[in-house]
Amino acid sequence: MKRIVIMGAGGRDFHDFNVVYRDDAETEVVAFTAAQIPGIDDRTYPAALAGARYPLGIPIRPEAELADLIRDRDVDEVVFAYSDLSYEEVMRRAAIVLAAGASFTLLGPDATMLTSTRPVVAVVAARTGCGKSQTSRRVAQLLRDAGLRVALVRHPMPYGDLVAMRVQRFATQADIDAANPTVEEREEYEEPVRMGMVMYAGVDYEAILRQAEAEADVIVWDGGNNDFSFFRPDLTITVVDPLRPGHELGYHPGEVNLRMADVVVVNKIDSASNAAVAQVVANVHSVNSTAVVVRAASPVSLRGPVQSSLVGKRVLVVEDGPTITHGGMPFGAGTVAAQHAGVAEFVDPRPVAVGSIADTYRRYPHIGPVLPAMGYGAEQLADLTATIVASGCEVVVNGSPFALSRVLHLPVPVRDVSYVLSEVGHPDLADVLAPWIARWRS
Repeated sequence: MKRIVIMGAGGRDFHDFNVVYRDDAETEVVAFTAAQIPGIDDRTYPAALAGARYPLGIPIRPEAELADLIRDRDVDEVVFAYSDLSYEEVMRRAAIVLAAGASFTLLGPDATMLTSTRPVVAVVAARTGCGKSQTSRRVAQLLRDAGLRVALVRHPMPYGDLVAMRVQRFATQADIDAANPTVEEREEYEEPVRMGMVMYAGVDYEAILRQAEAEADVIVWDGGNNDFSFFRPDLTITVVDPLRPGHELGYHPGEVNLRMADVVVVNKIDSASNAAVAQVVANVHSVNSTAVVVRAASPVSLRGPVQSSLVGKRVLVVEDGPTITHGGMPFGAGTVAAQHAGVAEFVDPRPVAVGSIADTYRRYPHIGPVLPAMGYGAEQLADLTATIVASGCEVVVNGSPFALSRVLHLPVPVRDVSYVLSEVGHPDLADVLAPWIARWRS
C-alpha cells in the first residue's frame, strides 16, 4: 500500500483527498500538512469526512514537520495541493520531499475536476488579488439578467468545524453570521449575498455541487488564490493583473489557468501603466494565442457618512488580507481609494502592530504601510482592533471587501471601499457570454 502525505492549506488538499484517495484501497493518507493560513494545523480531518477507511480521521500537521513525517511514517509520495506559490517556492518544497526520499506529485485537472449536470463557468486567476470575485459577480449578474438561475460556488475556506462546514449555503446575511465565519470568508460571501445571489462553499464539493445543481441553471465557480476549478468548466475565464506584470507566467497554478483560459480578463488597466498592460497581453498571447482578451478597469469608490470625510484626517488603510500577504501586493484597493479621495497623511500601523498582526508583518516583509485584514479567530480580531486603536488614526479606510464595522468595535469612523469590474471597449463579458447564454436558454 502506498503511503501518502498531502501538502495543503485547508482547501484543495481536502478536495483532492475526497476525490482521489478517500476510497482508494491501494493508498493510505497518513497526514495532511498545513501552510499559508494561521491556526489550521494541529487538528484532524475528521472521520465523518475521511470515510470508513480512516476511523480516527487524519492528522493535520505544520508543514515544517514534513521531512520528519516522511521519514517517521515511511511515506512514499507527497502530493502538493495548494496554490499561489512561485515556481521557485514550489520546487523548494519538492527538494525537501525528494531529499527525504519520497516522490513529489501534482494532481491535474482530469484527476480532480468533478463533472456537473449543469453548465459551469469557472472564474480563476493568475494570482491572488487579480479581481476574481468582482469578475465572478459580473458574470453571475449577466447570467441572471438573461433569466438564468445562478449558484456561485466558492473555493473552500474550511477554517472552522469541518463537519459543520461540509456543505454551506448562504442566501442572507443571517446565514453568513450563523456560520461564525472568519474575516476572509466574510470578504468573499457578503457582497454576492448583498446583491441577491446564492453562494455555496464548504468541504465536500461533490455534495456541494449536487445541491447547487438542484437550484441553478448555471454554476459559477468563484476561484480562490490562483487555483484551478474543482468543477469541469464549459467556459474558463482567467483574470490577470498588470500591476504585477510577469506573474502570470511565474506562479503555480496561475500559468495553468492562463493556458486553459477561453477568456482572459486583463484587469486594473485604470491603475497599471500602458507598458505593463502591453507586457501582460503579450505574455497571454505567448502561451494562449486563441484566448479572447477582455480589458477591464477596477474603479473604486468610498461608502460611508459625509462626517467621516478624509480631507485633513490621519487615515489608516486596511487591505484585503490574502492580497497583501501571500498575494505579494504591498497595498490594495483601500490605498487607491484613499489616494483618489485626497488623503495627505497615511498612518503606518507597522510600528504599533500587536500580537499576530506583528507576526504577519514579520512573515510578509513586503507589506507596505497598510493593515492586513487578518481575522482567523477571536484572538486575531482582537489584535487587529488593538493595532487600529494604537495607530492613533482618525479614520479607517477599509479596502477589504466586507463591512469591517460589522465585526470590529472601533472608536473611529470606517469608510468602506467598493470596487466593481468595468470592462473597457469590446469584446466585453456580455459579448463573450452571449452565445453561451443563447445555448443555455434553449
